[in-house]
Amino acid sequence: MGYVAIKGGEKAIDGAAEALEALRAGGSGSEPLSLNAIEHQLRLLTSRIMSEGGLYHPQLAALAIKQMQGDTLEAGFALRAYRSTKPRLLETPPQDTGNMRLIRRISSAFKDIPGGQMLGPTHDYALRLMRFELAEESPEPFRKMASTFLKNAPEEALPDSFPKVLDALRSERLLPPKAEHRNPAFDITRDPLIFPVSRSAALATMARAETGSMLAIAYSNMRGYGDIHPTVAELRVGYLPVMLPHPVTGELTEAGEVLMTECEVIAMYEPDDTESAKGAAPEFTLGYGACFGHNETKAISMAILDRALQKGMRDGPENPSEDPEFVLMHIDGVDSMGFANHYKMPHYVTFQSDMDRLRSTREKHGERGETPQEESHES
Repeated sequence: MGYVAIKGGEKAIDGAAEALEALRAGGSGSEPLSLNAIEHQLRLLTSRIMSEGGLYHPQLAALAIKQMQGDTLEAGFALRAYRSTKPRLLETPPQDTGNMRLIRRISSAFKDIPGGQMLGPTHDYALRLMRFELAEESPEPFRKMASTFLKNAPEEALPDSFPKVLDALRSERLLPPKAEHRNPAFDITRDPLIFPVSRSAALATMARAETGSMLAIAYSNMRGYGDIHPTVAELRVGYLPVMLPHPVTGELTEAGEVLMTECEVIAMYEPDDTESAKGAAPEFTLGYGACFGHNETKAISMAILDRALQKGMRDGPENPSEDPEFVLMHIDGVDSMGFANHYKMPHYVTFQSDMDRLRSTREKHGERGETPQEESHES
């Protein structure tokens, strides 16, 4: 890179920081946002920051949102940077998402699923109309909403967990059996991506990726730059118990729970003509997505891209969404933002060189009697 470090100008830099804080204050009559209000009233935003920051900590995610004035990329950057300063004490074994304490669970593949559809909290069935009454919302009814909802909840107890929809398909041998976890999961925080990558590395990268970037590439596949056409077998949102080995007995013990979104999509491969697959019964194939917090768009996009990347790694990529290097190197919001924003840094040396070359080229044109072509402007 041809930019140079900034020297001096400390007074100007301090002034820029003060101006930023003044804008955050928003005027003499404003009240500071509490972290509790951000965490709960902007819970979907908090979920997104935890996922892209790679750290499950709602309060710190709320703090990052407040500090960065709602800039999701900067907030994710701050949370990820904080995470890098903390020691790693333990690693969990693979967790069983069948034990999630669900708040939402639907399937697009089947009308009736074991345990039933559970719509839960969602905008899916509401009109996208502005609710202007929220602009003058009074505190008393606002505080009563949660308690009123719990009082009106059905008396029958919900089960601790629900069966997975894919288990029914596996029982009919329409899906391959669950893979055993023989190799440790790829750690993207400690190991660089070296292509070709494992599916574990791809999933880990997508779990921390920027929601909009993943949605854009997944959407390209949906529109025809790919041929997945998946069906959502099951979409789950709920609290997953985090099981850790007990320090004395070694038995798995629940240490807490994290809010997660999980999506499993099913689709078909083209017939496999390889020698190893000849004679094998055709099966559905699976795309998987999971992320911290409540973020259904990201989980669905991740599942579609997982399925597309499997196809690309198997047959060779025919579209951008099937190319592991194209997808995985362009969906990290922190990386992308950093590269885009680095252009704001001084590039005096490289641009001066560009000007010198252009002037030299124009002089050579003049010596040969050539006139640089002017752009024509049509009205």
